[in-house]
Amino acid sequence: MSLFDINNIAFEIIGYQISYVELIGTLFGLLSVYFASRTNILTWATGIINEICLFILFFQVQLYADMFLQVYFFIVTLYGWYNWKQKPKQNNITTIVSQTKIWLASAIIVGSIISGFLFSNIHLYLPQYFKTEAAFPYVDSFVMVLSIVATVLLAQKKIETWYLWITVDFVCVFLFFKKGIIFLALEYLVFLGLATYGLLNWKKHLNNG
Repeated sequence: MSLFDINNIAFEIIGYQISYVELIGTLFGLLSVYFASRTNILTWATGIINEICLFILFFQVQLYADMFLQVYFFIVTLYGWYNWKQKPKQNNITTIVSQTKIWLASAIIVGSIISGFLFSNIHLYLPQYFKTEAAFPYVDSFVMVLSIVATVLLAQKKIETWYLWITVDFVCVFLFFKKGIIFLALEYLVFLGLATYGLLNWKKHLNNG
């Protein structure tokens, strides 16, 4: 059995079996969000490990939109890592203008609907790869699209990233509980607290800047 098989159990807590892939992904996800809230560049290095583990995990629990999201995260992680490292002074915390906020909100809604439709039928389009119908395709797609936008804003150090992450974390707590990946759901509950802390911390830097 592979280390990354969801049935390869690391340990059990109150009757819930935690697989190695969920455990590793969860721990490095927590580190990544903590470092992001502190504007620490290590958020990107720890994020890569989190993304690899979650890609494997989400495939096994049929959350395909979240699975593909990890590929996007990986690409933007490389961009964010480069951006924070090469341009620390030119890339201080800023905010986006109102017109851009309206455009982003519209893109999130339209993107979620289109993505939800595609993932709800992915088992029909690519039956050789996806033998099981996607679970909660529209909710999963909303999380995916919102996370895509939030990651770009994080890489650009836009404070609005935390409002989006707070929404993502809130939805994911319920989604992952529903799918039975309890440890990951609890992680997103912690993420919710860290995202709130990140928002407050970045606001302080923004006001002081």
